[in-house]
Amino acid sequence: MGHLSRRSVLTSAAGGAAALVAASGVAQARPASVPPAAPAQLDGHDPVTLRWLERTAPAELAAGTTWGVPWPRGAFAADQDFALTTASGEAVPVQTWPTGWWPDGSVKWTAHAISGAAPRDETYRLASGPAARPATPLTVHTGRDRITVSTGVVDVEFARSGDRVITAIRRGGTVIAKDGRLVASRQDRPSTEGSPVIRSEAFTGFLSQVSVEQDGPVRAVIKVEGKHRKGRRAWLPFVVRFYLYAGSDAVRAVHSFVFDGDVKKDFVNGLGVQFTVPMRDAPHDRHVRLAGDGRGVLAEAVRGVTGLRRDPGAAVRTAQYEGRATPDTSTWDTRVTSRLPYVPAFGDYSLRQLNAHGYEIHKRTGTGHSWIRVDGGRRAGGLGYVGSPSGGLAFGMRNFWQLHPTELEISGAAGDEAKATVWMWSPRAGAMDLRFYHDGMGQDTYAEQLEGLEITYEDYEPGFGTPYGVARTTELTFWALQATPTAERFADLAAANAAPPLLVAAPEHARSARVFGSWTPVDRSVPAKAALEDKLDAMHRYHREQVDQRSWYGFWDYGDIMHSYDGTRHTWCYDVGGYAWDNSELSTDLWLWYHYLRTGDAEAFRFAEAMTRHTGEVDVYHLGKYQGLGTRHGVQHWADSAKQVRISNAGYRRFHYFLTGDERSGDLLRELVDADRGFLVLDPGRKVNGSDGVFDPDPKALGVGTTTDWGALAMAWLAEWERGGRPIARTKLLNGARTIAALPNGWAQGGKITYNLADGTFSGPSEKSVSVGALSSVFGLIEVMTELNDLVDEPDVKAQWVNFCRLYNSTKAEQREATGSDWGSLNLKQAYSRASAYAARQLGDEALAKRAWQELRTGHAGYPENHSFEPKRIEAPAVLNPVDEASLSANASAQFGLAAIQCLALVGDRIQ
Repeated sequence: MGHLSRRSVLTSAAGGAAALVAASGVAQARPASVPPAAPAQLDGHDPVTLRWLERTAPAELAAGTTWGVPWPRGAFAADQDFALTTASGEAVPVQTWPTGWWPDGSVKWTAHAISGAAPRDETYRLASGPAARPATPLTVHTGRDRITVSTGVVDVEFARSGDRVITAIRRGGTVIAKDGRLVASRQDRPSTEGSPVIRSEAFTGFLSQVSVEQDGPVRAVIKVEGKHRKGRRAWLPFVVRFYLYAGSDAVRAVHSFVFDGDVKKDFVNGLGVQFTVPMRDAPHDRHVRLAGDGRGVLAEAVRGVTGLRRDPGAAVRTAQYEGRATPDTSTWDTRVTSRLPYVPAFGDYSLRQLNAHGYEIHKRTGTGHSWIRVDGGRRAGGLGYVGSPSGGLAFGMRNFWQLHPTELEISGAAGDEAKATVWMWSPRAGAMDLRFYHDGMGQDTYAEQLEGLEITYEDYEPGFGTPYGVARTTELTFWALQATPTAERFADLAAANAAPPLLVAAPEHARSARVFGSWTPVDRSVPAKAALEDKLDAMHRYHREQVDQRSWYGFWDYGDIMHSYDGTRHTWCYDVGGYAWDNSELSTDLWLWYHYLRTGDAEAFRFAEAMTRHTGEVDVYHLGKYQGLGTRHGVQHWADSAKQVRISNAGYRRFHYFLTGDERSGDLLRELVDADRGFLVLDPGRKVNGSDGVFDPDPKALGVGTTTDWGALAMAWLAEWERGGRPIARTKLLNGARTIAALPNGWAQGGKITYNLADGTFSGPSEKSVSVGALSSVFGLIEVMTELNDLVDEPDVKAQWVNFCRLYNSTKAEQREATGSDWGSLNLKQAYSRASAYAARQLGDEALAKRAWQELRTGHAGYPENHSFEPKRIEAPAVLNPVDEASLSANASAQFGLAAIQCLALVGDRIQ
């Protein structure tokens, strides 16, 4: 993307185009937060074929799987039952619930869940009709002190208060694991500065609220909330959801926490989930399993009897190695049995993945003794096991090596009870150091800060680069196993833990349901389309593969990509201000999700999902004064002083929620319904309008922009309305659209424009003036307006929006004729080719359709038609590691991708 001037960047960032006059027809909030009743006449829908995301049926599930399916408007009521069958017609027990509604009350999205115990097939058929019930339905019993979930295989007891989240997991009456706790630790100084004395202290998660969100018959969801405590201090608030499925022996957990410490004093050096596992069998019948690279498995016993000077016998050796009970010791060679106490029992194991390129396994006999190195490898599967032939616990973490520094630890297995801990931040790594990365370099005034922006593209302001309020979510799975698993099954469990299997509908079905606006499945029917599809694939592949080539991994980084490239150093600008981490700039998330929607490709889904897990948590504030705002791109994800709704944008999380039914993504969407309150705290235009730090906001006249700002807010309100949530969301969405459209120049109107926090209305001048920024519509405004115009019948809104889309890339004479003045020298014309395409489609204007394709091909501030998407290989010694290099940036790729996808959908029949 071409570089913008500092003032145009800041003006666009502050909200782009401005204002409006209050108009009649302002929406009123409904008194109840429930979806409208479905229409009396419903059309129904043919059965939908589902397949596994990775195309083949998995051997194991991570407890079960939950997925989303869209439906056309008017197809079904929200209480519609659905039946699921395998391709051969075998009934599969399924649980269904609505997650989204059309404005007429018909269901727009449903979520469905099946258990890991369900019949497995390559494809399934989802149809209206009564659902099959599990042979033993899952049940939830809520008592005064605990909640017990019974899957038919395991009983899991959740505490309702105290420091034990799960008090016991029983299988057939046997306690497999107990005393499940959340643990954390901190130190008062960083690990890297040679402090002679570092004080550490440990914290345990204490519960403040436990609730049942679903109670079967196939799936239960238990939500626990609280903070980590020691003495009087309570911090690091957490939300953990536990998922259990009928007939399954697994518990899946989604763990989210928020950092709310003092970056100068609180250096987190451990964060984990820990269980106690009773050890019932003799030490030689206690087993440890750790997943390595691929399907690799380390299989050991606490007290090994193989490789000894004296041989207990082949049957004994084989049984121990395979994880079965060894023959009675009376059958062993007595030269072994008489000396068993002299064979060391290794009760502690540690698999440490401290970076993305190597892990090591160590073990020791116990506290106070040295660790010895067992083995190592590159990237561990993230699953461990401790137990015996009478039962044990498998415990794992998804994205284990990607989210380093991580660790799986087993301690005390030589005694009566072992502890199994998943460390999301390993205590053996250096502590988290979240301090700002430079001292400000004399940028004390706004003028000096603008000079800094001019050279490093970083919008610095003292005190703004804080991580207070950012979050991270991690997915975990625990299996209460009846016996030590075979190596084959353990490898299958590790695969399910690493990439939980997901069912999906074909792109053609989602497109026919008319969800997510303007896109179509991949179409290579003519050479011009095929050539464009090749470019889209090559561009996506390049950015996806850069993640591994450049090692964009780590607890706070994984999921994001870099913004801009430094061709001289052959590296991305990881250390250059605003050119480092992308932080959703110019809607990278949207591009990745639309690429998945079109292709149905598993790698595309996993790429987009990882970005959503990152950008929705790390790049957004979840508490504190910046709650609801996100941080502009930078060297650290929280470094830049531009805290804006364009980054916290709900539109970037909405795909994941509806496609997976993921409750955490639902939380993130709901958090943003009130994101407009952030304008009471911070003036996003403070460096442009000369406020010099003076900020006295009026809730009835806030400086919310009508484009970049409102588009992001509108996405949150649209999602909340779809979900049947708070009525104020629909009120503000419609009020905003109507009152912006009532301005003389609609979304292009200039002058002083203000926003009323109470009802979402805008007020502004009655005379025509123009203010349009290049960034005005590239943070989801085009996409949200496309969907809104499809949802509601608002002729004035649609007409004003179509006019904006038509005029952005039009001639200055056309702009003057329509709005009274031209729109200046606008940037990102390739990105706005999709706006031209939208206007062409709405107006039936063939000349405008041809103009849209010309704009895309010309590639202004993007990629012209002759641009090469093929990388070249850079080898050592020019670089540290061999890498692929292409002339691509995240901004240009995101906007080219979105523009090409929407041009294909809107005016694809006019491609030349």
